[in-house]
Amino acid sequence: MYCNPMNPKHLTKTIALGLCVCLLAGLLTGCGSSSGEASEGEDSDVIELLNVSYDPTREFYAAYNELFSAYYQDTYGVTVEITQSHGGSGSQARSVIEGNEADVVTLALAHDITLIEQEGMIDEGWLDEFDNNSSPYTSTIVFLVRSGNEKNIQDWDDLIQEGVDIITPDPKSSGGACWNFLAAWYYVWQQDGSDEAQMKEFMRALYANVLVMDSGARGATTTFVENGQGDVLIAWENEALQTMADYPGEYELITPSVSILAEPSVAIVDENVADHGTEEVAQEYLEYLYTDEAQRLIGEYYYRPTNQEILSEFSDVFDLDVVLCTIDDFGGWDAAYEKFFQDDGIFDEIYNS
Repeated sequence: MYCNPMNPKHLTKTIALGLCVCLLAGLLTGCGSSSGEASEGEDSDVIELLNVSYDPTREFYAAYNELFSAYYQDTYGVTVEITQSHGGSGSQARSVIEGNEADVVTLALAHDITLIEQEGMIDEGWLDEFDNNSSPYTSTIVFLVRSGNEKNIQDWDDLIQEGVDIITPDPKSSGGACWNFLAAWYYVWQQDGSDEAQMKEFMRALYANVLVMDSGARGATTTFVENGQGDVLIAWENEALQTMADYPGEYELITPSVSILAEPSVAIVDENVADHGTEEVAQEYLEYLYTDEAQRLIGEYYYRPTNQEILSEFSDVFDLDVVLCTIDDFGGWDAAYEKFFQDDGIFDEIYNS
């Protein structure tokens, strides 16, 4: 409504201005608050939140969003609607930098979030904002084979044998693929007498056996499961377990002798939540992942809870004795990414030779 106090057909200037002020106050009162808590007796609007995540978290976050929305409604009387976006972790990070207005990111590795931080969109120190390096759940890397394991694949060195067709995603776009590469590299690293030249030759032989290299982990699973290609899928543990649950009796999970502690990271996209007015609800959204209820849901969707007591409740699901290296063995993600995955790094060297 437009008020023109100078028009003689309207009320006097004083009264008209008063009406405009009242109208404006009423409109502001009706706007939703991002702080979560509405005043008693007031109706609150819907808060919208965008979670940009990586491929295999689709099912988990669909369930978690319902859990969190119910909690938030019960606690504050405010409705939160969460939209999910999924793809290869590296691709998802780039999409946020290019304008995908994520309130939170829940990506496959810390380096992908660091890329967003370097653009000034996430505040420094995000890795310490939440517990366990801002990783509310972990996973590891395993092999998924078809029932009967015709090629008798048991460990990393079986993957370089002639006639073994491997499915694994591309480290240039997939965070899971980076974890896959590092787990294999560490296996060779631990062999007696291995030097870097031998390690590169092993990795060259492994990737020479890759039949299809999809852009993301979920695409690789689709290639292996739905399209029936390959003898072995190098996969997130949670993705392998979910596949076995969906196709009982058709697949086997093989845990190699050495793997890696994969720590997917979460962060608030500070620049975007400031624009959206969603700072507080985004904070609670990620904090709630650490609650007992959410940690059990994490286990039910085949991620490893970071709460060790709750993790132990899933000892019949996970191999808790597997030897796991960590990203610290590679000097942290910045050092690892520069050495292995940057343009002209070791991955390019072994894959393009």
